[in-house]
Amino acid sequence: MDGLLLVDKPSGWTSFDVVNKVRRAAEISHANTSKRKRFPVGHTGTLDPLATGLLVLLLGSYTKRATELTKADKLYEVTMYLGMTSTTGDEEGEKSRQSNEQPGQKEITEAIQRFTGPIMQTPPSFSAIKVQGRRAYDLARKGQKVELPPRPVHIYSLQLSGYAYPYVYFTAHVSSGTYIRALVEDLGKDLNVGAYMTGLRRTKVGAFDIKDAMQIENLYPETLNNFLRKISTI
Repeated sequence: MDGLLLVDKPSGWTSFDVVNKVRRAAEISHANTSKRKRFPVGHTGTLDPLATGLLVLLLGSYTKRATELTKADKLYEVTMYLGMTSTTGDEEGEKSRQSNEQPGQKEITEAIQRFTGPIMQTPPSFSAIKVQGRRAYDLARKGQKVELPPRPVHIYSLQLSGYAYPYVYFTAHVSSGTYIRALVEDLGKDLNVGAYMTGLRRTKVGAFDIKDAMQIENLYPETLNNFLRKISTI
């Protein structure tokens, strides 16, 4: 059972939850119940538990081709909350009021334009980046100070799709390695009001689109093979 699987990850699931469910389905389908030999399943880029959208999974021999997709560009639908910050940059953290000022739509549009193109971005401390062999979020959750160096990313386009204070809605076409939570926080700082991310949905990974993804509740061992894609060149 080799192939590529597109899944629409629901909110509340980790990327590894999805991987594990697919692996169990694959093992049952192959009648492989041995704990000593796990069926190979991998993903090409995680989504935070609260985020939804496209996960590209690789099964069987396709896991050896992961590097072909890990650097693919991504497209996101983003919801930003103005006036407050979060310790995690999203809904999970502790919130702090920063400002009651309401920026105008023109100010928001201009701020978004300033962040388009190649930029240096500091990843959030609550991230999976390893610091001396440990995940940054593990250290941050224990109250340890985490300092991550800025790294170059490319913001190909940011398009404002709606604004109803305190909520800002926009789409982001970005390079691999871009943290949308960090982008939202940086936009909040630029606007001098603070901001955190309240919603995130990934709709594209490279050439793959969310409209072609399956719902996780429709995944069964006997139907898994029907959803697999066979692609000669990813």
